Amino acid sequence: MAAKNGAIKLVAGNSNPQLAAAIAAHLGTPLAQAVVRRFADMEIFVEIQENVRGSDVFILQSTSFPTNDHLMELLIITDALRRSSARRITAVIPYFGYARQDRKPGPRTPISAKLVANLITTAGADRVMTLDLHAGQIQGFFDIPTDNLYASPMMVRDIKERFDVGTVTIVSPDVGGVARARGLAKRINAPLAIVDKRRERAGESEVMNVIGEVQGRICILVDDIVDSGGTLVNAAEALIGQGANDVHAYITHGVLSGGAVARITGSKLKELVITDSIQPSESARGARNIRVLSVASLIGEAIGRTAAEESVSSLFD
Repeated sequence: MAAKNGAIKLVAGNSNPQLAAAIAAHLGTPLAQAVVRRFADMEIFVEIQENVRGSDVFILQSTSFPTNDHLMELLIITDALRRSSARRITAVIPYFGYARQDRKPGPRTPISAKLVANLITTAGADRVMTLDLHAGQIQGFFDIPTDNLYASPMMVRDIKERFDVGTVTIVSPDVGGVARARGLAKRINAPLAIVDKRRERAGESEVMNVIGEVQGRICILVDDIVDSGGTLVNAAEALIGQGANDVHAYITHGVLSGGAVARITGSKLKELVITDSIQPSESARGARNIRVLSVASLIGEAIGRTAAEESVSSLFD
């Protein structure tokens, strides 16, 4: 595929090679030859092994675990491309790490999402493309154009294929995610419920109350990130306790840290659906109630439209 003003080049870091290969296949464009490796002391070295002068280059790199390593890879790849005279550099970051640190929760704490935005811009990126940012205002942290893509159309399609939507209630696992859940509920004309919880400490949550009618319904929890899995597990238990028939979850970013996979496998969740914005671990791929939706076609289409100077937002109309 060719850009409007030159050739497209796709450069992948080490965070998610499977997704990068799938995006390249969707676009019919091979990944550029590049070396991203470590010295003995784990210092990162990058070498772009083909000509990118005047090219429209897209770096495919999630800043997932190990977050700092993958972030540094992104920054160094960007610098290498800038010094190789790429015409435009777009950082395609399916999962934007540090997005949960988008404000000061207390005194003397950082706004790390803003710091990371500054680093990416200073490294030489001309624009950013990401997926389901934890907080929409993070787009404003960048001084360069930023496209925030949405996985909800893919999730809606999957829900309609697998469920009788007349029996479905969309559930937000906390008050902060109501806007996201309401948007998906509106797309399938389903009622909305909310699980009100109180988080006592980081990584733990206590379900307090279910707001909305869930008895006899198939409940689908919707959120952007599943990390420890505690919120989902507690929400599923609360919903079943209120008479829900089954509880499923559709979550964009499967961080699944620590014992999250085992926690979800042993829970009352019938199925957790995540995307491959973060490369699923072996345990997640083998879990009986975890399924992966690929976002390769969505990101590939957005890259193609960006290169051709076409509308990206119309993907979600």
